[in-house]
Amino acid sequence: MAEELQQTNVGLDESPEAVLKVDDLRTSFFVGKSEVKAVDGVSFEVPKGKTLGIVGESGSGKSITALSILNLIEKPGEIKGGSIKYKGEELVNAKISRMRKIRGNEISMIFQEPMTSLNPVYTIGDQLSEVIKIHQKFGPKKQKERAIEMLKLVGIPSPEKRMKQYPYELSGGMRQRVMIAIALACKPELLISDEPTTALDVTIQAQILELIKELQEEIGMSVIMITHDLGVVAETCDYVAVMYAGRVVEYADVYTLFENPKHPYTVGLLNSLPRHDIEQDELVPIKGNVPAPHEMPPGCKFAPRCPFASDICKEMPELKKIDDGNDVRCWIYDERWDGEKGVKVYENK
Repeated sequence: MAEELQQTNVGLDESPEAVLKVDDLRTSFFVGKSEVKAVDGVSFEVPKGKTLGIVGESGSGKSITALSILNLIEKPGEIKGGSIKYKGEELVNAKISRMRKIRGNEISMIFQEPMTSLNPVYTIGDQLSEVIKIHQKFGPKKQKERAIEMLKLVGIPSPEKRMKQYPYELSGGMRQRVMIAIALACKPELLISDEPTTALDVTIQAQILELIKELQEEIGMSVIMITHDLGVVAETCDYVAVMYAGRVVEYADVYTLFENPKHPYTVGLLNSLPRHDIEQDELVPIKGNVPAPHEMPPGCKFAPRCPFASDICKEMPELKKIDDGNDVRCWIYDERWDGEKGVKVYENK
């Protein structure tokens, strides 16, 4: 794996111009008088033509981050602060009319559940043509031609026939391909892919990931790949942001992250994976669960599950760059840390 990853290693200091820059993003949900901080100070950037993986367990804030980028947070949710800059343009508090022009055209998103994301009462052709009509201003004939072209592009056989079918008539893999066709119909600058292979067969998963990769190379778009699957990250991503409890706890290029992970949470995720390159008697799960948003512990949110937690972890560490270029949110790499430094807890041969 290390050799494969090294071929795509760019290095954070050498990253190309960013298409998207997210800085200190904060998104909350309000229940009565209570504020639930779903995304709490997230920062990252997506270089042009590259793929950023956002990884973490369910409840880490990955999908809410994606919806915030597209300004799709609905009441009782609200973007409370921070900056989302797309090609230098601020999207936080952007006018609805402007966001409508951006969504599906310049920034597209593949949602988790294709069956619920596709409208069951409209044909595949109607739904695909609508996107092309709104953003490309094509006439009916050109809309149909473009829709068929997109279905061919994503590998759907007999596209003319599929245009007349409804979502329930297609398999899960086919529906996911339709979602990709809709997302890419206008050749976006940025594709946000939220768990694109969830609930798909292994062979279909591989086909979908390969398809996204091929289309990325063909039209030169940037990609945000949201997943809990580190295997997907290793195969598709150039950079990785590891999220936990609404915050980024580690940010690095993909080769560095897999070769030398720093944050105990990242280490825990990697240790819980089955490995074929080293001998494993059993998998090592991370103890405990992600805390509920309304029951967050003080200080470091991972401390209750961390084997290296100490008294200083009652304070929240900042995300800071360490010697090898990783950005890490952990006291272990601070001069105030009084525990054992440089603990190697991830076996990578």
